Amino acid sequence: MGTSQSTSVAAPRLLRENTGLSSSSEPLNQRKKTRGSSSSLATLRRRLLLRRRRSSKCPDHARHMRDLLSGCSLAEVSALCEQYEALAALKDLSVQADLARPPASAKKLDLAALFEARVAADVELVYAGACFPAHRAVLAARCPYFRQVLGRFPGHGARIGLELRTPGVDAPLFGALLKLLYTGELAPHQHDRPLLARLADEFGGAPNPLEQDLRYLLETGDFADAMLVFTKGNGSSSSSSSSGHSEYGFSSLGTLELPCHKAVLAARSPFFRNLVQRRNRGEELQPERAGLNLATRIVLDESVIPQRFARVLLHAVYLDVVDLGLVHRPLEGGPSALEDAMELYQIGRFLELDILSQGCEDLILEMLAPQNLAIVLAWGARPYGSAWVYRQAVNYLRDEFQPISQSGVLLQLSAEHLREALSSDFLQASELEVLQAVLKWGEHQLVRRMEDREPNLLSHTAHSVARKGVKKRDLSVDVELREILSPLLPLVRMDHVLPAHAETLAHAVRRGLLPTPPSHMLGGDRDAVRIHAWIRSTSGCAQGVWMRPRLFMPYYEEAKAVLEEHFSQAVDVVRAAVRRPDDIPDTLYMVDERRNMEAAGANPPPPLPDAATLGQMVKREQKMRQSPLVLRALSLPLTSRHLVLGQVRLRVVREFNLPDATAQLLENASGLKDQEEAARRRGPFARPLSASQEHLLYSRRRPEADVGADGHLSEVMPDVAMATSSFGQLELEESEIELDLGDGYCQQRFFHY
Repeated sequence: MGTSQSTSVAAPRLLRENTGLSSSSEPLNQRKKTRGSSSSLATLRRRLLLRRRRSSKCPDHARHMRDLLSGCSLAEVSALCEQYEALAALKDLSVQADLARPPASAKKLDLAALFEARVAADVELVYAGACFPAHRAVLAARCPYFRQVLGRFPGHGARIGLELRTPGVDAPLFGALLKLLYTGELAPHQHDRPLLARLADEFGGAPNPLEQDLRYLLETGDFADAMLVFTKGNGSSSSSSSSGHSEYGFSSLGTLELPCHKAVLAARSPFFRNLVQRRNRGEELQPERAGLNLATRIVLDESVIPQRFARVLLHAVYLDVVDLGLVHRPLEGGPSALEDAMELYQIGRFLELDILSQGCEDLILEMLAPQNLAIVLAWGARPYGSAWVYRQAVNYLRDEFQPISQSGVLLQLSAEHLREALSSDFLQASELEVLQAVLKWGEHQLVRRMEDREPNLLSHTAHSVARKGVKKRDLSVDVELREILSPLLPLVRMDHVLPAHAETLAHAVRRGLLPTPPSHMLGGDRDAVRIHAWIRSTSGCAQGVWMRPRLFMPYYEEAKAVLEEHFSQAVDVVRAAVRRPDDIPDTLYMVDERRNMEAAGANPPPPLPDAATLGQMVKREQKMRQSPLVLRALSLPLTSRHLVLGQVRLRVVREFNLPDATAQLLENASGLKDQEEAARRRGPFARPLSASQEHLLYSRRRPEADVGADGHLSEVMPDVAMATSSFGQLELEESEIELDLGDGYCQQRFFHY
């Protein structure tokens, strides 16, 4: 297996906190495959999601940041570095949240669940008065003793009484031995070495590794009790599974038939499990077929599951391996490896075979490159695509935005994908490069519009737009360009464009493309306005509008270098002297998010998880809050607790395979959990939660008709804040409250209830 180079921004410690199927890459002419091993997992994470820190050796970035900080005090430079440090910690959590997905169950766990659930069993073993439903194929392949016993009792549903010569084996131990054959593992408390040695002699030796025996079943077809039949679209197949084969598994009549085992199919896929159970019930109603020992034929339509994926499918079922080298390809032409992986992903979803779906997701990420980025983004955003792949592709766009913006790939991206990238605090490009990319993309879209409107008579002639192009002066007065750029330009942080006198920025202002000019172009003390757009004011009043800077690594590294050059031994004194403006209250962040949701249009509410699942999610969140990354992020001076915990909740809901919108419900549930824990710590005289607070667990957004007189505020106020609006349930005394909204001024209000 080939390995791939590590190219990432995130820290390697993230690898230790993410598990799941991974893949490795080989040269394209050898196809690509993925294996469920820990080494390939690390390879995938390092190559795709831990891209190297791109210090962007361009000296202009460092020089522009140094020029900005030349007029700043030591305290202000320190504050900027702490803002960057908080963003770096938040990015680590964001990467974890984007990587989160439900783990795909491995073959060992699936076979153990099959044995414990006693599903699709075709034989019953009776020992010491206890009955153990089991599966012939597994027992025969794993143990010579059972192979001989089952050979004497053919037929579906046979009931076989057993007696062992080895003394001291009771029914629970016998059941544990059977489970050992399914999983390859024995419980620690059952490691009686002398007894196990005697049993091994009676059973014909210790069992082979589970993967070795499953590979034997797959490659030889021994003990097969089922046949996967891939038809040519009309559902017809040859009547015989043993005649007319030109090579292993292929029929000369054009129908592909592959021997397999019902127990393995039923263990790995709920789709196959239901099908096998129906077939078993049908065979039980036909006793004349019991002695014939005929293989159950499972017919799959070519239009649903093409023949060329048959061997890939079985390898994933038996070995937890997705190997695109097994795809039957024509000598010339045909789908690419990327298209095959996308189609196989959908087949895995259809068959409810998570190991196949997630293996294909990892392969798609392995093949992700600038030339296919637009294809992967478009596929991932569709209903039948992978949301997990889409998140990783968006992260790839953010990390590689600099080179992508300078290539033709930028022009292939849609406005939605660009908006997703530009809204991130982690975009790896300077604001000047972002502005240039947005203008370049918008002008290309305008040319395409003008070509579409061009009369067919002039199309592709000397007078056509495609031939002569569009002059810049024509673009500057065109109202359509402002319309095209209107969703994207507000996402460019104009006050952070360096240098502030850049010609691209000045030209965009002169053309009237910007909805609002940068603050430093509106008059006043320009240097102070520029600095306070980057650094929160430590004085009573702010000059300019502060906006969180992006975590652009060259700027961050240069700011740290400036800080190290000027830092003295009195670092602790300096930090203590700087007044840290509190972060915007969490409730106000929530109000802002609610308004954004309403502006984007009303989305259908997410499905409600059951109480048991919600309880597990709350426990998972509480556990993740104690992880080193979260504790470190929360300990930073300028971190936002709301944003940090938001990433934690996103990770939880994605691990439970729920929509991202469910994070709001989890936030309500976690808030109640925190209140209960606080009440428990206060002692037995603490006041219990009210009925309205309990109702918050499954509260929905209130319609305007239900909010009363103060309708608009109630409509956007988060549920946690609305819980305090029931004044009849609050016992408050007259008090003075200082409201600090982060603008340098405090408002005093008196309340009396």
